[in-house]
Amino acid sequence: MTSATSLITAASGTAAANELSLHDRLLDEWGMAVVSGDVSAGERLPEPNMDGDATPSRTVTREVTRVLESMGLVSVKRKAGATANPVEQWNILDPQVIQWRLRGPHRISALHELSQLRAAVEPAAARLAASHATAEHWAALTRAAIDMVAHSDHADEAEYLEADILFHRTLLEASGNLMFAALGDVIASTLTGRTHHELMPKVADQTALSWHTEVAALIRKGDGSAAEATMRQIVSESDQAISHIAGDQR
Repeated sequence: MTSATSLITAASGTAAANELSLHDRLLDEWGMAVVSGDVSAGERLPEPNMDGDATPSRTVTREVTRVLESMGLVSVKRKAGATANPVEQWNILDPQVIQWRLRGPHRISALHELSQLRAAVEPAAARLAASHATAEHWAALTRAAIDMVAHSDHADEAEYLEADILFHRTLLEASGNLMFAALGDVIASTLTGRTHHELMPKVADQTALSWHTEVAALIRKGDGSAAEATMRQIVSESDQAISHIAGDQR
């Protein structure tokens, strides 16, 4: 027989789950509205639109507003409430902000910006990794490159994406530069965005795959200059592929 305490606990758990759901949905609704430009800089956030579901409580709206404020998307002032900030104030490297940008109308521009960031960072990370990578880094890079080859006939699916993210995260960590390593989530969001928005080829470019394997080998060999040059080719090929696939979708 179910006790009263169990019923209360279950009810509380259900209420908490519903609040969490409303929180996440409202965060996505308001964040996407700001990032997409539906709410212009200086405008107040709109009333929640939860598709006919329960209206979020004041507690939920306050928590969501705080999250958006921490991302630089809104400013909160007494009596004025929360208003959207201009893009210059956004935490543009926040993975959630990146995801919203990649869902918005300027997806390709955002991806090219991220490619430019990668071009500035990843070749340098490869050069540094040749001097700082550990045996664990070498093993992870090699395993990731092998897994990319194994799943190369389905480069637009989850297994390939997982291996691709592992390779680039490991590369940044192997550089020994904590600033570079902190960009792991940014690179992961970029690669994930390409896959989710169908900007990956079904079959991976074989030359690009060989470059990944080569970078791992060059880092193991300690050849920083060659690793840097090859990594630059990888990032360049990725950016060109985005443009090509985006052009085919028009």
